[in-house]
Amino acid sequence: MAQMYFYYSAMNAGKSTTLLQSSFNYQERGMNPVIFTAALDDRFGVGKVSSRIGLQSEAQLFGSESNLFDDIATIHAQEKRHCVLIDECQFLSKEQVYQLTEVVDKLNIPVLCYGLRTDFLGELFEGSKYLLSWADKLVELKTICHCGRKANMVIRTDENGVAISEGDQVAIGGNDKYVSVCRQHYKEALGR
Repeated sequence: MAQMYFYYSAMNAGKSTTLLQSSFNYQERGMNPVIFTAALDDRFGVGKVSSRIGLQSEAQLFGSESNLFDDIATIHAQEKRHCVLIDECQFLSKEQVYQLTEVVDKLNIPVLCYGLRTDFLGELFEGSKYLLSWADKLVELKTICHCGRKANMVIRTDENGVAISEGDQVAIGGNDKYVSVCRQHYKEALGR
């Protein structure tokens, strides 16, 4: 019986690397996965999932208007899919997370979602909120703070590397804009 998984972490914990390894594992066993990624994140090229260690794969795109159940059902009808892998799942809407539950429950295809739990203000992303609520399995991927503790928060920095506490929830970037830290160093960086 298929299930929905939510693999979450702070930045730089290897979420995309783990997704690409899962895709490889399915392919190695003669199975056919499909990968989706957020259309708004094109840092590594449109329709690509890339890891910091150099792994990369083509991906289908989802945007705010995408109906993931319909998209996946169409792809599955053309060529059977054994797994759906979603990168940057924090950018999913509540409705899209529900659509992915329908992929699991009606199409009997496992869905593995990879993304951030919280934003730079410590608030849940919409997609993450509903994945935490509705996923069958929750898996935390861990990374470390500069002090050696588990990093579970993300700081957004300005062009001078100073932590900021205002701005839009979504601002695409990598190590140039974000730093994963423990809760203590998060509070210190924001003067709390």
